[in-house]
Amino acid sequence: VLALVTFLCFMASSAHEAYLAVAGLETGITLLFFLLYLLRLDAKMRGLFWPLADIFNSMIAALFLLVACLFAIIIKTNKGILAGGVLGLILLVLCIVNVVLLCKKISLDRPRGSNTPA
Repeated sequence: VLALVTFLCFMASSAHEAYLAVAGLETGITLLFFLLYLLRLDAKMRGLFWPLADIFNSMIAALFLLVACLFAIIIKTNKGILAGGVLGLILLVLCIVNVVLLCKKISLDRPRGSNTPA
């Protein structure tokens, strides 16, 4: 929801396309991961280790959000861009929290399917 609000702030304030691209892509990718976990598609598509893909997505998104939102806050052409930059930095913190929680949750020495030993 925060990524969508950030995207809408940038869109409403006629921000540069780079800000829109970063916020829009993060909104879309977050929605796709949400649907993936909600519909349990991660259990059906075992070809990829989805929590690790989520970690990489969050790390890359955090990097892009850091750059774009710092520029938005520094330039602050209008209040919408400033609000989008601040909300983007909050989203950056949530991406880092997501990485930390997922790293604590997964263990690469455990088998992927069940938590009980065979």
